Amino acid sequence: MRKLLNTLYITTPNIYLTLKGETVVVTADEQELGRIPLHNLEGICTFGYAGASPKLMHACAEKNIALTFLDVRGKFLARIIGESKGNVVLRKTQYRISDNEQESAKIARNFIFAKIANQKWLLERATRENPMRIDVPEFKRISLKLSEDLPKILDCDDLELLRGLEGQAANAYFQLFDQMILQQKEAFYFKNRNRRPPTDNVNALLSFSYTLLAKDVSAALEAVGLDAYVGFLHRDRPGRASLALDVMEELRAVVADRFVLKLINKKMVMAKDFVQKEDGAVILTDEGRKKYLQAWQERKQEPLTHPFLKEKINWGLVPHAQAMLLARFLRGDLDQYPPFLWK
Repeated sequence: MRKLLNTLYITTPNIYLTLKGETVVVTADEQELGRIPLHNLEGICTFGYAGASPKLMHACAEKNIALTFLDVRGKFLARIIGESKGNVVLRKTQYRISDNEQESAKIARNFIFAKIANQKWLLERATRENPMRIDVPEFKRISLKLSEDLPKILDCDDLELLRGLEGQAANAYFQLFDQMILQQKEAFYFKNRNRRPPTDNVNALLSFSYTLLAKDVSAALEAVGLDAYVGFLHRDRPGRASLALDVMEELRAVVADRFVLKLINKKMVMAKDFVQKEDGAVILTDEGRKKYLQAWQERKQEPLTHPFLKEKINWGLVPHAQAMLLARFLRGDLDQYPPFLWK
């Protein structure tokens, strides 16, 4: 159980929620774990819930408190909300900004700024932890280049220029990715980013990680009432969750890339966990996918202190924290959207 800003997160599967008077009561196995006044909440988000009483659902609908159900892996299932006046205003603001490329760029540059800053953090961390196994001067050179790009990002209000700066930074960052692979080099190597389909083990892991991260972010955006399919950096395309892709940019390096490197360097996955299909696509075997997903879920339970909120949460709630902050910015409660800048 975690209260973040004004949203109650239930992360333990066997929790049951009831309403007594005007208070939400949290129980597990008929034992009361906590009480929270309903008027203090603007949302309740449950992961793999045991249940919520009809009385609580009714009260949430009446008071316009979003009650959101996700499965244990964070996949969005459903949301109970009251009158939609709040979400309509929020979504119309999102749509209005999305239709204006210059206004969109002012938000999109925050996503890209954090993406590049977090890539730089990953490179700097490698120089500190493995100075004898990587080309430190080259890492420092690329890190400096990324630093020089950051002010340009903040000054940019053109989406095409922003995409160009992001692409250049990504190319520089991925030039060094292979050096951060320290184990099992015969089976895990990185030459360039390839996808649709990935044709080597590392790209298979990266693509799978980005897919899972996008689903987590999409669920988080839906939970706060945003439209995951209408983005600012990524433009509208049928079937594409553009806003989820926007928000996940800032999380790619610190969540997905870092996780993939850990899997390889700690030998949590091995060459036998992959298979190459006739069309050249490399995918995880059933056993490899099982190991991967178990590690992914464990990673989401690891704690951190959110750099902006200064609250202890687990990594699985980071997309939800960012979605909530984005919604607050769009409502006018924050002057700027605070992207996730990991230290």
